[in-house]
Order: sequence, then structure tokens, then C-alpha cells
Amino acid sequence: MTGHKTGTRAEWLAARLELLPAEKELTRRSDELARQRQELPWVRVDKKYTFETDEGSVSLADLFQGRSQLLVYHFMFGPDYKAGCATCSTIADGFNGFAVHLANHDVTLSAVSRAPLAKLQAFKRRMGWTFPWASASGGDFNFDFNVSITEEQQRKGGFEYNYRPSKQMPNPNPQSPPSKFAAMAGTDTATYARERPGMSAFAHEDGVVYHTYSTYARGLDGLWGMYQWLDRAPKGRNETGGWWRHHDEYEKR
Repeated sequence: MTGHKTGTRAEWLAARLELLPAEKELTRRSDELARQRQELPWVRVDKKYTFETDEGSVSLADLFQGRSQLLVYHFMFGPDYKAGCATCSTIADGFNGFAVHLANHDVTLSAVSRAPLAKLQAFKRRMGWTFPWASASGGDFNFDFNVSITEEQQRKGGFEYNYRPSKQMPNPNPQSPPSKFAAMAGTDTATYARERPGMSAFAHEDGVVYHTYSTYARGLDGLWGMYQWLDRAPKGRNETGGWWRHHDEYEKR
């Protein structure tokens, strides 16, 4: 017998109709936030960044692949990782499906990580992904967009993440979610924590690249398709810690 509140169909419908205005207001508020994002000033990117891709060494402008808009997912895959971050992987599992739609709407979606290209290509094959993935190995791109920190910054603290100073050090407890995710990435907790997730948007007009938007941490929730479904499931997220895995590591059920 369930411990959850039950009722008749008429009671359910009355409660559902009472909830509906709040959902509609959230939708309207989301539309307004999207409009405000698009009104942010664009910042010209004059620094020369180089990336390694399946097509060879390219510039930031080349990542657009001839389109006027570029969305970059800052995928946590550091140079010393053996596999991509499991959390970033659950987000990226949805990329194949909608990247083709974005590409046909003047938007290129690409992941970018600091790991060498060969590691990215091998993991991409393992996961069955086809979306573009570029290596920023050896460059400043990840550091400039606040998704990677150095060992010295980690040791001293005082680096920036999610638009505020951060002094957070990794939890050494092997049972903590960061330690578990570090193990899944084939590295130690401190090394794992030197990479952070995020996404950035860019525009390309008249030969000039502009940075238009970036978001981090829970600002990525809307990109995490799994959670959008769970938020509508009977028990919601129903979690006490990181329970997800790389999609090929679950036991078959």
C-alpha cells in the first residue's frame, strides 16, 4: 500500500488544474530569461585559440563550421583522465539527437576538453557519440573561460568558478560523490576537481568572433535531459548523491 496521498480522478484533476497556472508562469519566466540572455552585450574575442579536431588544428572561428552561432559544452575530461566525467557524459548522451537539428538552424554544437584528441576520440567511440569534440590541450581556452584550474590555484585557493571566488577543495572521502566520479574517470579526486563543467555561446559576424554567454554548475540543469524527465516522474529526482554512471556501466535490467 503506497504511503503517498491518493485520491479520485476528480480530485486529481482539480489538483492538476490548480498546479497548471504555476507551470505556465514558469514557462513565461523561462521565455523572459531567454530574451534577457540574448540581450547581453557581446564581447569580441581577439585572443587566438587553437584546437585539435578530427579535421586537424583549427581556430575558434573554425569550430563554427560555417555557421554564425557556436555552443560549446565544457566537458570535464582533463589531460590525466582515462575517461570522461560521468556527469558530463550523462548530459552529452543527448547531444547526438539534437546536434543535427541545431546544425540545420545555423548553430554548431561542440564539446571542448583539455584531454588530448586521441583520448577524446577513443572515449567518443566507446560512447557511440558523433557530435564534434575538440581538444584545447596546451592552450588557455579552458582557463580563460573558468572551467579549468592549475594545481597551484587548487592548492592556494582563490580561483573563480560560477562568477564567484571559490576556495572549495575536493572531499578526500572515497565514498563522496567527487571521489566516486574521479574513480570512474580513472583519476584521483584532486586531479578530477581541476576541471569544472560549463557551457559557452559564441557568435560569428563579419569575420569577428564574439563571446555572448556562459553558465556553470546548476545553470546547466536545463541541458541535462535526464533531470527534465525525472522532475516529471512520480518520485522526482529521489536521490541522496550521484547515482548515475557512464551508460555502458549500468547492470542490464
